[in-house]
Amino acid sequence: MTDDAPATTLARLRVFPVKSLDGVDVEAADLAPGGGLLPDREFAFLDADGDYVNGKNERRVHRVDADVDLDARTVRLAAPHDGADAPDPGTFHLDDDRAAVESWMASFLGYEVSMVGERAGGYPDDTELSGPTVISTGTLREVASWFDGVTVDSMRRRLRANVELASDEPFFEDRLVGEPGERVRVRVGDADLLGVNPCQRCVVPSRDPDTGEELDGFRTRFIRKREETMPEWSGGGRFDHAFRLMVNTVVPEASVGETLRVGDEVRILDTEPE
Repeated sequence: MTDDAPATTLARLRVFPVKSLDGVDVEAADLAPGGGLLPDREFAFLDADGDYVNGKNERRVHRVDADVDLDARTVRLAAPHDGADAPDPGTFHLDDDRAAVESWMASFLGYEVSMVGERAGGYPDDTELSGPTVISTGTLREVASWFDGVTVDSMRRRLRANVELASDEPFFEDRLVGEPGERVRVRVGDADLLGVNPCQRCVVPSRDPDTGEELDGFRTRFIRKREETMPEWSGGGRFDHAFRLMVNTVVPEASVGETLRVGDEVRILDTEPE
């Protein structure tokens, strides 16, 4: 976690314009005032109680196929795994057709939802550590190998990271985690990110990203393999349990508005007080 830590490059950027639905790969993305990537989690669905309709509390959202055109600001919604019971596929404008999007989702889920939108900061799960989430290609390959029939791309879709580092070294991103009270500064192109916490995982990674079907024993096997394969630079006081993977970040004010680009050099600089 210093200047002598190995450098890598930014291999992939993925934003999730509608919270809990499919992501979109982009070549570049600006860091928003709220800390995330524009337009990550710009929109979200809420139920009648004002709670998020997301994979944590609504398994069926995995069955929604969402194809977002960022330039046209449209989304095509379909539910190909639900057969005749599914609403007809439709393409909607994210700004102008929100009522129609709400109607489609309500028809699919069987209860009313509302769609909210906030371009400046989006709707991250963690409002304090709202920067881009970080993982490495080597981590995705390693963790996918723990589960029969799970591909690297399926694991990528299960974990839903924003920034994927090109390193083939499993758990390279754990280098971005310091001890409690510390943050790790990492330079990505012209921007800085501050690595803080290994992300606490929920039920979502255990589910097939297309059908929502859950892998039996996922959590137990994940924890066992995570403990067996944790590298020497990992662990420490931030890992109060082993069901953590991917790194949560914050964005320094000076980096708001900067652009992350695929191919950017990524260098871990130093550790500083939180």
